Amino acid sequence: MRAREHYLQALGVDVWLPRSSGPGALSVAPPPETGVPSDVAARWSSLQGQVRECTRCGLCQTRTQTVFGVGQQRTDLMVIGEAPGQDEDEQGEPFVGRAGQLLNSMLQAMGHPRQSVYIANILKCRPPNNRNPNPAEVASCLPYLLQQIELVQPRLILAVGGIAAQNLLATDVSVGRLRGSVHRFGERAIPLIVTYHPAYLLRSPGEKRKVWTDLKFARAELTRARGN
Repeated sequence: MRAREHYLQALGVDVWLPRSSGPGALSVAPPPETGVPSDVAARWSSLQGQVRECTRCGLCQTRTQTVFGVGQQRTDLMVIGEAPGQDEDEQGEPFVGRAGQLLNSMLQAMGHPRQSVYIANILKCRPPNNRNPNPAEVASCLPYLLQQIELVQPRLILAVGGIAAQNLLATDVSVGRLRGSVHRFGERAIPLIVTYHPAYLLRSPGEKRKVWTDLKFARAELTRARGN
């Protein structure tokens, strides 16, 4: 089974697939550049140290470790989720476990494998019992994420889940209503597209087809943003 079929199957999407050659073939993102300027690398290192030692909110008292982010430090696509769960808190990396495996499938189906993007969360620490972040926690942690976005300089942000989308867009509109539109984030007006969180899809697999629509939309917008 070809790779695209495998990942679409993981998403629960059955579609007719063209042969691997020709105009209908899936376009996979080219390998990202691995190097970053030394001054940028120094800023990343400093920021990671600040997060590791952060005590801005009470979550510092209950975390196992902070969950900073993972992936290419300068790349076109940045994925932002809500907060670490138990697996993330234990391993120190966002989107691991079953939800992480599904996100990997989503990204691969989109043509942008995990190693080619940057992944982060609104919060860097796990809320107890995986409860939703409260406003004070988000306010304390958001400056770290804003610095990450500034360093990554993405051409597109994919916000997964309501917590991420609503905090990035400063709205209480539901994911269902935010889907299907290109929103703009920050002073650079970075295109931002909203889709469902992988953990939600594990609970509601019937929504996976909607996510495939979102991923195709995001892929097309990223192509447009690149100017090709």
